[in-house]
Amino acid sequence: MKYSEEVAKKLNELLEKNYDAEKGYKSAAEHVKNEKLKAFFSERAKERYDFGHQLKAEIRNFGETPEKGSSLEADAHRTWMNLKTALSGNKEEVVLEEAVRGEEIAVEEYEKIIKDTSIPPSTQNVLLKQKNAIVDSLNEVKSLELQYD
Repeated sequence: MKYSEEVAKKLNELLEKNYDAEKGYKSAAEHVKNEKLKAFFSERAKERYDFGHQLKAEIRNFGETPEKGSSLEADAHRTWMNLKTALSGNKEEVVLEEAVRGEEIAVEEYEKIIKDTSIPPSTQNVLLKQKNAIVDSLNEVKSLELQYD
């Protein structure tokens, strides 16, 4: 596999995860009644949409084609989250718990690719900025979760 294909494959994995996160946050915004949480989840969905476009640009810079769609694993997770939310008495808390779980996984995935020495520094910088924004989001979600605990 060519170098550009290898890097694009790794970036496409992150792109897919961002598609998943965007859909998850949109779903979360639909399932909560609290306007502050709706706004927070909507902002995160927009942020992940923007991350997706940045990743697509990076992939195209390597002469490769960005992937489309989300993962089957994420679709299953959203279905489970929807069911769990429907059965839960405290929907906000359940949705926040799922958001924390998703963001923690995202941080791990970003860190793994950022540490990969085959990724060029310019791409690592893009990924680092995105990861730092996800960490900020994770901290905010954890803070919100304490309010609903």
